Amino acid sequence: MKLDDLLPIGLVIVVLVIVLAYGADVTDEVRGDFITNTAGCNSTVTTNCGTNYNVTQDGLESMEKLSSKIPTIVTVVVAAVIIGILVTYFAFRR
Repeated sequence: MKLDDLLPIGLVIVVLVIVLAYGADVTDEVRGDFITNTAGCNSTVTTNCGTNYNVTQDGLESMEKLSSKIPTIVTVVVAAVIIGILVTYFAFRR
């Protein structure tokens, strides 16, 4: 591992965050299309909006859970790079 490895890792994380943000935005807009403004499916009650609404709602929840783990993922990746640098340094030091 080298410090040069941080740039590609950082770019992957930035792309992941952007994809999650725009994906959540698109999914939220699609979810809104399934609200029919009928009894049980309006802006306050969504119990009868159907499967399509439920799928988009579950998708938004899963994106939220994944995005909440990004700080932990970044911490683990940075720690792995630092440990890799230290191991490489001490292994090849003579």
